[in-house]
Amino acid sequence: MTSETTEVLFERYGPRYRWLATITVMLGTISAMLTTTTVNVAIPDIMGAFGIGQDRAQWLLTGALAAMTVSMLLNAWLIRSFGQRRTFVGALGVFTAALVLAGLSPNESVLIFSRIVQGAVAGLLQPLSMYTLFRVFPPEQRGSAMGFFGLSVILGPALGPTLGGVLIDHFNWRYVFYIGVPFSVVATLLGSLFMPEREESEAPAGFDWTGFFLLSVALACLLTGLSNGQREGWYSGYILILLGLAIVAGAAFVAWELHASQPLVDLRVIANARFAAAGSVAFIFGAGLFGSSYLVPLFVQTVQGFTPLAAGLLLMPGGLVLGLFMPIGGYLSDRLPARGLIVAGLLCVSVSAYWLGSVDANTPFWTIARCVIVSYIGLGLIKPALTVAALRALRPELLGQGAGMINFSRQLGGALGVNLLSVVLDRRTFFHSNALANLQTAANSATAELLRTMQELLARAGVPHDLQLSGALHFLDRVVYAQSYTLGFRDSFLIVAFVFTLALVPAWIMGRTGGSSRA
Repeated sequence: MTSETTEVLFERYGPRYRWLATITVMLGTISAMLTTTTVNVAIPDIMGAFGIGQDRAQWLLTGALAAMTVSMLLNAWLIRSFGQRRTFVGALGVFTAALVLAGLSPNESVLIFSRIVQGAVAGLLQPLSMYTLFRVFPPEQRGSAMGFFGLSVILGPALGPTLGGVLIDHFNWRYVFYIGVPFSVVATLLGSLFMPEREESEAPAGFDWTGFFLLSVALACLLTGLSNGQREGWYSGYILILLGLAIVAGAAFVAWELHASQPLVDLRVIANARFAAAGSVAFIFGAGLFGSSYLVPLFVQTVQGFTPLAAGLLLMPGGLVLGLFMPIGGYLSDRLPARGLIVAGLLCVSVSAYWLGSVDANTPFWTIARCVIVSYIGLGLIKPALTVAALRALRPELLGQGAGMINFSRQLGGALGVNLLSVVLDRRTFFHSNALANLQTAANSATAELLRTMQELLARAGVPHDLQLSGALHFLDRVVYAQSYTLGFRDSFLIVAFVFTLALVPAWIMGRTGGSSRA
């Protein structure tokens, strides 16, 4: 029986096969992105359901991002060993099972485990989808193809939070995981028809288990150390051991990859100056992007009291605008220098985060929505141009490694970004809480007036005299914490603005390296 390779499928379906393959990989990516974005609006409800704090709840996102980061590097090996069809269909089968497990999870440990599995599969699907498109489209159409494929990436931010909000308001948070099941099932069926099989002449590739183990240990120790540092103490023996192990494992991973006969990461792609600069932009971009995507829904629900549906509707206009700009960005990346588009996009996201640095409990809905829209416009300009510029610099035999590496850089930045911004939010909230508490003295006329007013209100409500002062002090404590929490969010958004501004440096360097004039 003839193996259904890319050439055989082109002969069977003709030019329309390009779009059949594109729709297939888009559906798989939509399933992964819907789950990621719906979880963001469900975090406060999950925290309440299982009685966990922010430091534990953030693993719903960082655990998935860490698994996504590591699994992206498996892409090239899986394609060589099993082919695109088996990898795609098998990954979606595991993903569907993980979605069902998440919806049925009895505690946060099972939920976090299922999220890690989902992240691992999503990490395989993204570079596999990019690799497929680069194989079926000619070079002059790849930018447009990436822009069209980007619609699947942005349908998550556009529709996921809103759908998640509807499901949570009318059912409960468990249904946000079930929403991806139909997409996964349909994508599995299409993948069995339109994804190419492995060339029979290709010998199965060996796998770098040592490198995979070292990288997994490095990321697990680093993220665990960062997420528990606030609770355990940054100078505690437990945290120092974790961070030390992360450094040692990371250094051992680099040393091993330089000498391994079949490395998990082919460092030849990093030797390309333009690709290395693009990877740096992707890392910084991921840190700011995933971090801000985590902060905005959390802020509007915990500080402003938005419902999950309102939080989803807040992100929806930005997602729809992104749906417009992603194909435009792909079209322009085929015709304009990538550096200009990337710089313009980074500036948009930086300005948006700077504006969010002044939010408070009374900031209007549409003010925050406009900031999100400007941010997503930047994303629409950056993503296609960055991918095309990075992979355009590589030889065809390095495309599989390059697709995995550029996504690896972005996801690694995202995993660290969410963790670090969560730490920053806790630390800055604690800092502002202490600073404001020190100002609440008898000499502070505003504080004294607030306490008198609260005591009068409590007296009118029939509260006994001996409880009126303690009630007023409790209210003052809540006011101080709410203001401190708001200031912590402000500082976090300003850090995101700084991170995106910092990314302008490697973006500019990327355009100054040798290669295509459109880089």
